Amino acid sequence: MRPLVLLLALVAVPAQAVELTGRMEQGGLVIGQTRPGTEVRLDGRDVPLDDQGHFVLGFSRDAAATAHLQVGGQSQTLAVAKRDWQIQRIDGLPPAKVTPDPAQLARITEENRQVAEARKKVTTPATFLDGLVTPAEGVISGVFGSQRVLNGEARAPHSGTDVAAPVGAPVHAVAAGTVTLAHPDMYFTGQTVMIDHGLGVQSVYAHLSRTDVKLGQTVGQGQVIGAVGASGRATGPHLHWGLSWQDVRLDPQTVSAALPKPTQ
Repeated sequence: MRPLVLLLALVAVPAQAVELTGRMEQGGLVIGQTRPGTEVRLDGRDVPLDDQGHFVLGFSRDAAATAHLQVGGQSQTLAVAKRDWQIQRIDGLPPAKVTPDPAQLARITEENRQVAEARKKVTTPATFLDGLVTPAEGVISGVFGSQRVLNGEARAPHSGTDVAAPVGAPVHAVAAGTVTLAHPDMYFTGQTVMIDHGLGVQSVYAHLSRTDVKLGQTVGQGQVIGAVGASGRATGPHLHWGLSWQDVRLDPQTVSAALPKPTQ
C-alpha cells in the first residue's frame, strides 16, 4: 500500500494548510506539518509540535472510523480505515496458565505504571522522521493486532511485531533517541528497553537476554542496545518490538513502511 497523502485546506487561514502523510488506518501513524506554535488537537487530545511545526497522529488498533482533527481555529473529520485482525481461540487450558495470581497481578500493575510513566515523555526533535532501521534480523513470527481468546476470555491484543532470532542476536535501536526504560525483568516482557524518539513516539524492545543501555542514555540509530532472548512470558527466543504515540500502540510494520527509507 502506498503512503496516503491528504491536503487539508483550512480555508479561513490559508497559511495553516496542512499536509498529512502516512496511513490513515487502525494502527497507523500520520505525519503533519503546520505553522510552528499552532494549537493542534486530535479528538480533544493535545498534539505536540516541534519548532518546525511537525506533528504526528497515532491511531490505535481499535480506533473509531472517524477522528476529529483541529489545527488552529479550523477542524476536519478524518476517515480512519478499518483493518482485520487475526483471532486465535484456545480452550481447555489450566486456569493457572490463564489468570495471574494476586501477587502477580500486583506486580503487573506496578510494571504497567512504570511503562505509562515512560510514555508520558514528549521531546523534540523527532528523530524517526527520516525512517526506521530493522531492529533485528529474522523471520516475522507475530504481528500487531492479533489476539488470543483463552478459555473464552479475550486477552490483550498483541501490541507489536515479533522477530524470531537466536538467543544473543544483536538488537538495534530503530532510530536515535533517549532510553526511557531499562527494566531487568518484567512479568510479561522480561528484560525490556524503551527509547524516546520525539513528539511522543517511542519504541520498545522486549524478551531480551542482555541489555546494553541504561536509563537516560542517548543512543544512535542502529546502535546495539541488547540481545535477543526469551525472558518474561516467552515460549521461545524472539524480539518483540513495538511503537507507540503517547499511550497509543502502533503497528511497527505499517509505520516503518510509510516512513522514508533510512540512509544508513
